[in-house]
Amino acid sequence: MPKEVVVPNVVGLPFQVGRDLAIEAGVTLANPDPDGPPIAALAWPGLFYITSQQPAAGTVLREFDSVGITVERFEPS
Repeated sequence: MPKEVVVPNVVGLPFQVGRDLAIEAGVTLANPDPDGPPIAALAWPGLFYITSQQPAAGTVLREFDSVGITVERFEPS
């Protein structure tokens, strides 16, 4: 039986930090559009922040399930 894990809150984090937190929690971050490019391709090069996630933090998933995220490039003012 697959292990159950709790989705962490990655909203507001830099992509690399959120990715590492998700891996530690047992889930992977993904592009919410299954026909789109991998999320890592959308968050490179540069500094990108995670602006939303689905499912929400605290949701119980099976280990290695995906959490869809959107990212936005950081633009210094």
